[in-house]
Amino acid sequence: MKKHLFKLIDFVSILLKPILNIRTMNLFRHIKNRLIWNSYKSNLKKICKSSNCGNNLKIHGHEYIEIGDNFSGGNNLTLECWDSYRNSGKIYKPELIIGNNVTFTSDTQISCLDKVVIGDNCLFGRYVYVSDNTHGKGDYSDLDIPPIERELSSKGPVIIGKNVWIGRCSTILSGVTIGDNAIIGANSLVNKDVPANAVVAGVPARVIKIVESDYLG
Repeated sequence: MKKHLFKLIDFVSILLKPILNIRTMNLFRHIKNRLIWNSYKSNLKKICKSSNCGNNLKIHGHEYIEIGDNFSGGNNLTLECWDSYRNSGKIYKPELIIGNNVTFTSDTQISCLDKVVIGDNCLFGRYVYVSDNTHGKGDYSDLDIPPIERELSSKGPVIIGKNVWIGRCSTILSGVTIGDNAIIGANSLVNKDVPANAVVAGVPARVIKIVESDYLG
């Protein structure tokens, strides 16, 4: 049965080849993405002009998200704001604020329970994860509770300054402030504050050098 179905699909594809070529399919995909993005962004707390997003967008907690001008989100973008979790009964007040001219490449995920602020002109490489929360408090009281059932907790906001470049596969944890113009090397785990103009890398991330202001133009 499947074999005949595949032959039929192949036959139809040949007939429609002049119409359903790669260029046309990409156009359909772009239109679909645009319709989905427009539907999502109409429910955000704030969205400014000239924004776009790729395939497989996922947003939870639209009403707590603010996005500035000229936002670009890549494929598989996930933005999560949690005002409650499971049946704990605890209410949170998340704030996710994204500045102007921010670019997320593919597979960025942001999870917000308290506050996450991303400054203007930031660039995120692929597979970057930013979270101001975790499952449980990391102490003895958590041991008898499955991780998925543990109450969410936060060590404080994540504040990312202006002109920050975060390299591929990096993770930014709660309670961290990253200064303006910082560069986070690929595969880094940032669990402490990063000074302005610093280049950091590693697990956990450490300062490699401070770029002197004379070189910042």
